[in-house]
Amino acid sequence: MIRSRTSPTRRLRIVSLTAAGLLVAGVATAPVSSAQETPRLSVEPATVNGAGLGVDEISSSPNLRQIANLPKQAPFDTSAAFGSDLAFQGRYAFVGNYDGVVIYDIGQPSAPKIVSQVLCPGSQNDVSVYGNLLFLSTDSPRSDDSCASTGVDRSETKWEGIKVFDITDKANPRYIKSVQTACGSHTHTLVPAKDSKSVYLYVSSYGPSDTYVGCPPPHDSISIVKVPLRSPTDAAVVATPNLFPDGGYPGIPQQKTATSGCHDITVYPAKDLAAGACMGDGILMDIANREAPRVINRVRDTENFAFWHSATFNNAGTKVVFTDELGGGGAATCNPATGPNRGADAIYDVTGRGDARKLVFRSYFKIPRTNADTENCVAHNGSLIPVPGRDIMVQAWYQGGVSVWEFTDSRHPKEIGFWERGPLSDTQLRTGGSWSAYWYNGHIYS
Repeated sequence: MIRSRTSPTRRLRIVSLTAAGLLVAGVATAPVSSAQETPRLSVEPATVNGAGLGVDEISSSPNLRQIANLPKQAPFDTSAAFGSDLAFQGRYAFVGNYDGVVIYDIGQPSAPKIVSQVLCPGSQNDVSVYGNLLFLSTDSPRSDDSCASTGVDRSETKWEGIKVFDITDKANPRYIKSVQTACGSHTHTLVPAKDSKSVYLYVSSYGPSDTYVGCPPPHDSISIVKVPLRSPTDAAVVATPNLFPDGGYPGIPQQKTATSGCHDITVYPAKDLAAGACMGDGILMDIANREAPRVINRVRDTENFAFWHSATFNNAGTKVVFTDELGGGGAATCNPATGPNRGADAIYDVTGRGDARKLVFRSYFKIPRTNADTENCVAHNGSLIPVPGRDIMVQAWYQGGVSVWEFTDSRHPKEIGFWERGPLSDTQLRTGGSWSAYWYNGHIYS
């Protein structure tokens, strides 16, 4: 994800790409005097309780308001075309979808427009951008590497991995390269090379099986793809480091997921540091050598975490927020039966220096509202809101909506804003809601 410098604004707005389309809301902030300053949040704790909402009934804290909603368009308006991750560059938002990618013009956030749509099925199409290149993750067995490929059985896997597009012309993206990776690419993380001549993609994947042709066990590694910026069609896998030579956490059937690769990695290039959410393990890595990352600390939570899903650094690189995707994103876990510590965030301080750096657990955070048993809800993708001197994050919770919360005090996190629209159904569990929620240039997109 590429972020540019904050522009002056008097309101911090939230833009959410939901299953129904593009939702826009706003958070009150204090004024700023120049483009060099980052907006300072001035909000009160959420006081509106979302419990008991009717179908599609909007509820929010007083400091958030909806300002727009743009429905998805064909061919991305089917029930199977889930929106996934997002990336940003200039005036554009790039929205991954199980069926491809959509490019939005967000130059006027209250009136976003679709610039182009690329139909290229291959879940889940995790997306990142760098310069004139766009990268998509394919993590489902395909008949070939084309955008016309069809899904095949795992025993017949022909291709999974990374697709590279030239987006010089945003209205007409061109597919220019594919790179096959072991076990496909569930997510990938863009890491700039130190010489500025290349970028690396740390490819996360998991789920090996004796019957999975493209992903035989063991699979305790990641794939590293190097992309030369002057010749991106020469992109190739340059390393597959084994992060868990001992096999990682063995897991507990039906309760805790075993480690088999990673689900998501977040990097802090200026500190040569990375944090990985690796299913059964949370890890801290030294990435000074981009092609040979080293695990320097590993943590587990065998009591409460079921699936280490994602990791987010604070601005200073002194804390990491890990998420637990209990139920795989398809279960109702924001309820009293699940409790406050499962399906939640876990906040860790990074202590020590060099190879002695460690992750030290401080607390859990979970949205304080009770969701219905018909709503899939769990901690999911989010990012920082860059407020000087404070650690504030915006985060997606599926049908739990979008939450803005603060963890400046690692031991006492608190929610300071939220927006949600109520259940999709009051009679049966249906999957939907906010998959990703990210801050960008004074706004939040989900």
